[in-house]
Amino acid sequence: MGFSIFKTADIPDSVSLTLARGPVAVSIRHNARAKSYRLTVTARGEPVLTIPKGGRWREAEAFLDRNTGWLEKRLIRRTTPYALLDGGRVPVRGTEHRLRALDISRGTVRIQDCQDGPVLLVPGGEAHMRRRLIDWLKAEARADLDARCAIHAANLGVQIAAIKLRDQSTRWGSCSSTRTLSFNWRLVMAPPHVLDYVAAHEVAHILEMNHAPAFWAQVERTLPGYGVAKSWLKHHGAGLMAIG
Repeated sequence: MGFSIFKTADIPDSVSLTLARGPVAVSIRHNARAKSYRLTVTARGEPVLTIPKGGRWREAEAFLDRNTGWLEKRLIRRTTPYALLDGGRVPVRGTEHRLRALDISRGTVRIQDCQDGPVLLVPGGEAHMRRRLIDWLKAEARADLDARCAIHAANLGVQIAAIKLRDQSTRWGSCSSTRTLSFNWRLVMAPPHVLDYVAAHEVAHILEMNHAPAFWAQVERTLPGYGVAKSWLKHHGAGLMAIG
């Protein structure tokens, strides 16, 4: 295993770890409450080494060395088959779409039904494809979330102050004390019942700002049988987080 220290210090901010797949950057974080060294991978597929209070870099290096195999396997599991580029694929509302860049400067993204599945036609050429595609996905996510949140707010008798879209790396949604709901735009890639569950989840937080039984009772009240969608997100959510 080879390390390349980015910052000259007793403990660097990050290191380059050489795996079979090539060099991988590992971020270094300090946590005074941590009781031991910990290696994790974020939803975006970014390795993070947590060092406890009083930890030493020599021990951290040895810990990384012992866990190289685990990290390699975990990164492979996090690899997404989707890519936001011409010829790539991306799920929209749970259905896989092929991507095709159009060499025209004007126009909007549109869906074309083909024999081998739907195709997303994205104007602007390859140079602007990613930006225009993400803008379109965000607009679609916003429309879906506005509609579902309105229904759940009516069911639970609450009012939403605002709905915002975020590019979060680990969270699908959040609810502030001011009744502002924030959602990850990638929810539009999931099956509709999954987006619906996250909408119900955050609306329910307006009544219960916790995950106590009373909170889950509110989710069940507005979305009976939410467990199926919750399970789907647990098993497939990381793959969606890696897209884009």
